[in-house]
Amino acid sequence: MSGAHPDSITAATTVVGALVAGGITDVVVSPGSRSAPLAYAVEAAERGGLLRLHVRIDERSAAFTALGMARASGRPVPVVTTSGTAVANLHPAVLEASHAHVPLVLLTADRPAAVVGTGANQTTQQIGIFGEAVRAGARLSVRPVEALAGAVRRLLAAATGVRTGTPGPVHLNLELTEPLVPDRPLAPMDTPGPAGEVSRPAHPPVGLSPDAGTVVLVGDAAPEVGATARALAETARLPLLSEPSGNARVGECAIGTYRLLLGGPLGERITRVLCFGHPTLSRPVTRLLARADVELVAVTAGDRWPDPGHRVSRVAGAVDLAAGDEGWLAEWQQADAALRRRLDGLVPADPSTGPGLAAMVAGSLRASDVWLLGSSQAVRDADLAPVWTSAGPVVHANRGLAGIDGTVSTAVGLSLGTGAGVTALVGDLTFLHDSNGLLIGPDEPRADVRVVVANDVGGAIFASLEQGRPDLGGSFERLFGTPHRVDLAALAAAHGVKYRPITDADQLAELLERRITGIEVVEVRLDRSRRRALDAGLRALVRPS
Repeated sequence: MSGAHPDSITAATTVVGALVAGGITDVVVSPGSRSAPLAYAVEAAERGGLLRLHVRIDERSAAFTALGMARASGRPVPVVTTSGTAVANLHPAVLEASHAHVPLVLLTADRPAAVVGTGANQTTQQIGIFGEAVRAGARLSVRPVEALAGAVRRLLAAATGVRTGTPGPVHLNLELTEPLVPDRPLAPMDTPGPAGEVSRPAHPPVGLSPDAGTVVLVGDAAPEVGATARALAETARLPLLSEPSGNARVGECAIGTYRLLLGGPLGERITRVLCFGHPTLSRPVTRLLARADVELVAVTAGDRWPDPGHRVSRVAGAVDLAAGDEGWLAEWQQADAALRRRLDGLVPADPSTGPGLAAMVAGSLRASDVWLLGSSQAVRDADLAPVWTSAGPVVHANRGLAGIDGTVSTAVGLSLGTGAGVTALVGDLTFLHDSNGLLIGPDEPRADVRVVVANDVGGAIFASLEQGRPDLGGSFERLFGTPHRVDLAALAAAHGVKYRPITDADQLAELLERRITGIEVVEVRLDRSRRRALDAGLRALVRPS
């Protein structure tokens, strides 16, 4: 048989070719009938050696797998779905990508516009479904096919932030007409032509005079942003206060106990904050950023920056700041060292508590390693771990909107995107919320992920919040503690995944030294009833004078 393929196959092949020309190297596909032309085109591109195809049954897991790969590489990763509720399942990852500035391409198949709103099977209004969470969107039909490549190029430019400096998700809704299968098997896709590049805009650098009360604060940020913040702190001799996923908890200026110290006299003396990334992790930091007596400078290359307290006075692409009096840094270093000794006495590095478990995992990681933290209690426990002296691992967390959705799938995506083993530290609810991340077909590219589950049979974080007050205890367990009876060993076995129970520090230390091969679940049982008292003890370590 010869001749042209059906319009939908031609359109899908054109779109995928334009994606490859724009630098796409991985595509995640969920099965569906309306999206079949796109699936065939992606598979043909894989056979041509142009990209890797990853198939996932669950669209929510597919989207977070794409998110993980995009986090790892900085390149957009498309996720392909059929029409209807499949599209809605992308929304959690879209929101995270939008707020975390991660480039995603949402490539959704649709019925022709004429049947949308008529009650036709599996149709809904997909245009605008993601609201303001996407940087750009396009609604395209199979004709004219000449318009498709240009639309893809424009969307990739928006996804990578070439106009705004702020990457994020984009939505391409492609109306596909029947027939949805090729007349004959598609040939492997040939190499498409190169795509043009556009330089990003940038805010100008800002020169500042030394100020004895200045600190460098780093929220959730890419490794290169964390490295820039660290370089500034070390050049200007300033305290460096970094969340774990800020990728700046390294070196002599990094203050590991900053979260606790902010509640004491040193925190009160801060007069200027140079803010990198997206800090959201703790209330002491939120209060600092809202203080009227603190000058707040946002350092960013993009057109969006965090300012929940409406206190940002300057936005800078970079900061030029000479070194001042090192006495301010020395005070923070001395207070940090003293508090670290007391903290280690309260929560030693062993798997009996959440902070102790996080400290053990952190201490096992090397500069070439990748660490993913669950966005609830795990990342806060890691925030109390000692800093790395020279070079630490690359640390990720889904802190754009700080949800627990899709964490296992994100870890898988990070491994696929880096080609490295990934250690994920998560709570049991975070793990269970995305256990579908373990659902990977036998023919798919393999990831190497060690999921360390801090299993306290419920939601530990609420015990340290207002909901955990003793006088509200009558309803706490059912509404917030949310205990469960899931057997993690059986769950892992059902997915064909290795399972390792941990009972003591020596056993955990030995396991953490092993190379990560494939996916494995490591369960560490914790006692949630001790959490509120532990957090009270942590806060008591620093008392205002």
